[in-house]
Amino acid sequence: MTRQRRSAPASAVIIAVGSELLTPHKVDTNSLYLTEQLDRMGVAVRRKLVTGDDAGEIGAAVRQALRPGELIFLTGGLGPTDDDRTRETVAGVLGLPLAEDPAIVADIRARFAARGLEMPDLNRRQALVPAGAGVLANRRGTAPGLWIDHEQAVVVLLPGPPRELRPMFEQQVAARLAGRSGVSGIHRRVLRIAGRAESAVEAVAYPIYSRWQTSEPVMETTVLSTLGQIELHLSTRAPSSEEAERRLDTATAELAAVLGRDLFSSDGSSLEAVVGALLLRHGLRVALAESCTGGLVTSRLTDVPGSSAYVRAAWVAYSNHAKVAGLGVDADLLEANGAVSEAVAEAMAQGARSRAGVDVGLGVTGVAGPGGGSADKPVGTVWVALAGPGSARRARRLQLPGERDRVKFQASQAALDMLRRALLRL
Repeated sequence: MTRQRRSAPASAVIIAVGSELLTPHKVDTNSLYLTEQLDRMGVAVRRKLVTGDDAGEIGAAVRQALRPGELIFLTGGLGPTDDDRTRETVAGVLGLPLAEDPAIVADIRARFAARGLEMPDLNRRQALVPAGAGVLANRRGTAPGLWIDHEQAVVVLLPGPPRELRPMFEQQVAARLAGRSGVSGIHRRVLRIAGRAESAVEAVAYPIYSRWQTSEPVMETTVLSTLGQIELHLSTRAPSSEEAERRLDTATAELAAVLGRDLFSSDGSSLEAVVGALLLRHGLRVALAESCTGGLVTSRLTDVPGSSAYVRAAWVAYSNHAKVAGLGVDADLLEANGAVSEAVAEAMAQGARSRAGVDVGLGVTGVAGPGGGSADKPVGTVWVALAGPGSARRARRLQLPGERDRVKFQASQAALDMLRRALLRL
């Protein structure tokens, strides 16, 4: 039994108990908190689930989670009422008899007495302890937690209210878990890629990361498709932070070699932060002319602290009149080509650049929808243009999917990425 209690938990399962969590009115924040704490200890959460106050459902969830090396957390269902069934259900699944702990009864009774109240007899349920379980004192409520070593797994029962659960975990559970995982924690790295589809990223990345799945220690890789970019999430566990970071550095270098300039961040930085750093590095300033994005590109750039050093001015030229009056776009050009065109996007970029007196002008015009499209310029048609740095000019047509907000964000992402690639060529 001693040897089993000292074994390191390989992974964890979190079971949130409470019928209220299955309604739109109550959010399970305990699982997020526990995941964050376990991450730091090197314990990976492999599953989370929510179940109502039903003994059959709770029991099924526990049976499904039980396996060697597992750390199982149940939150909630430890109160004194009939619908609080976690304690009794877990004891039944594990085949452990329950017995009343007089010390817990005395503590609960004292809590009520301190408020000038008599303890209801129902609260004696909270003093039932499965045979062999360790009691986790609750200094903020009447429901004690329980720590149960069961064969090669550990089952931990915690109260549902976060104000009770969090101090119990930090003051008692964390100490029991300390050192059990044998690693410094789970170390993560996020790589962000622009300009490639998810399948294209997978085609070049899989031959590399597939080798890590059988390495020791394992390097886990997740490919995520988010709006306007692809992310590669790397995670590993190692005896020390230094060793984990070395492994992540090596893995990042291998992926960077095949992703090239499509990889814009290997430290989790946003695209706007990367663009801002490049503008600072080269001592350049930018002005923006936006139509369909409604100032979103400017907003993203100026969300970065210190952006006043490189963002000089911006125009939201939504109407043709604003494009002419504010940016100096030729009215004949608009008449001949339409507002959503390469010529107008370039004129907007050049107008912003010359009127602000900066090194780089960026222009965006398009049809964000849901209306306004045509046969040759359907909803999602966007032109992005760049004037400068130097005498360079470039423009690109995009056909973006999705609703209005998605089109706008993807257009802003494409504009920032065009600027990033231009700056990399300097």
